[in-house]
Amino acid sequence: MDLQDQLKKLFPEHQLSNDPEEVEHKEHTLFIQTEPIICKYEKRKGKSTTIIEGYEGSDEDFKLLAKELKTKLSVGGTFKDSAIIIQGDYRDKIMILLKDKGFKVKRVGG
Repeated sequence: MDLQDQLKKLFPEHQLSNDPEEVEHKEHTLFIQTEPIICKYEKRKGKSTTIIEGYEGSDEDFKLLAKELKTKLSVGGTFKDSAIIIQGDYRDKIMILLKDKGFKVKRVGG
């Protein structure tokens, strides 16, 4: 007894079709805000970190932005307490990437 026979026994009314399912792809755009995003430098546990905070949109959009920044910079980081924490001092590169996306960015600390 193969898998198809088992499925027919479990779901006798189900009709198999070879037509591909249509999936809608929505283009997702980030929320552009009025206040600047704050990009600051801190040392945490002796290691340098770049912290980005002040985003006014949804947390899901901010998580997507965090993932994109981490992949473009090839660094580690996390999204925590409505802030993106990037390992290392990448303020200049992050500010350029955010400005290219249309955000206003303010540099804090050094």
